[in-house]
Amino acid sequence: MLQCAKSSVNRHFLRKLSVQFHHDKHTHPPYKNKHHHDHEDDNNFNRNQNQNHNQEDRFQLYKSWGQHLLTNPRVLDSIIRNSGVGTGDTVLEIGPGTGNLTMRLLEAANKVVAVEVDNRMVQALQTRVAESGFDEKLTIIHKDALKADFPDFDLVVANIPYGISSPLVAKLVFGGYNFRSATLLLQKEFATRLLANPGDSEFNRLAVNVKLAADVEHVMNVSKKDFVPMPKVDSSVVKIRLKTEVPDVNLNEWWAFTKTCFGKKNKTLGATFRQKKKVAELLNLSKATSFNGDIVEHECCNESDDEEDECEILGTDVNLFKERLIGILRTAGLEDKRPSKLSNDELLYVLSLFNKAGIWFHDQEKPRDINASFAGL
Repeated sequence: MLQCAKSSVNRHFLRKLSVQFHHDKHTHPPYKNKHHHDHEDDNNFNRNQNQNHNQEDRFQLYKSWGQHLLTNPRVLDSIIRNSGVGTGDTVLEIGPGTGNLTMRLLEAANKVVAVEVDNRMVQALQTRVAESGFDEKLTIIHKDALKADFPDFDLVVANIPYGISSPLVAKLVFGGYNFRSATLLLQKEFATRLLANPGDSEFNRLAVNVKLAADVEHVMNVSKKDFVPMPKVDSSVVKIRLKTEVPDVNLNEWWAFTKTCFGKKNKTLGATFRQKKKVAELLNLSKATSFNGDIVEHECCNESDDEEDECEILGTDVNLFKERLIGILRTAGLEDKRPSKLSNDELLYVLSLFNKAGIWFHDQEKPRDINASFAGL
């Protein structure tokens, strides 16, 4: 296997890198970081971190792209070990930055596919890898990871940009990719929510959706002090493995249904499905034949007697439909249950009852974008 003299390569590369980024005149990036070093041991790491705080700013990083560089060598090595990467593996890395994790992956794996949107980082990574002799093992996709098509890969190992964590996890889990595991460095709060189980105070729609198709394991926590520039929060490493068997459910329906249930996760399902606006919305979507497929307005005018009569008719339809919804919840024994306490099996069961009754949560004629479904989670 090819090896490189890390110390000399990194010092030479990073001196060039600091100059390159120092002269990069962007006006909008809100973060500036200190001169970045790739440390060989903890003593050098601590010493250089202190030096960083005394030096002038060298280059700018984009907050909107989550550009915080992981620099602690022990953490980087631990991520590699826990990922289980082997010499025959192709690894997908998202957001490689200047390549601290990439270099270790190139040493351990057969190939690395790095997806990076920032042209400056692409150039820096290409330079660093070329000087190390690993350039034939690296493929760089210069695109937004949410819009890029990923080639086949065995593992994902990445320091995920915080701002795209949710839709990116969704893309990996529901995008039709076949991989062994994804070892991801995420914002600690996000990782906690991803790991939450029914009954936990943090249990949420993100966890419900991901757990439908994958198992999530906590690996370790990472201090914010291990990044340059230092973010405001700590991070965690999690490992995601796709399930071999996934429930037979329409994903568009599932995502829309869980959005309805977890809009107010501590409100009972009965209370949620008694809301007039929600009932009218579901009636419109379902176009139930027993209600003649009427399209129901959420509000009625009161300008004439005829319009008042029409409102009474439509209001009756809404009330009948509401009773139908509540009847299904009673059949499932879940009318008084809170979504935050329910398992996926229970939620799947009540969704199946709704669908069998001709009640739908997603417009069947419209595709749903995974990114949109997971935005804001």
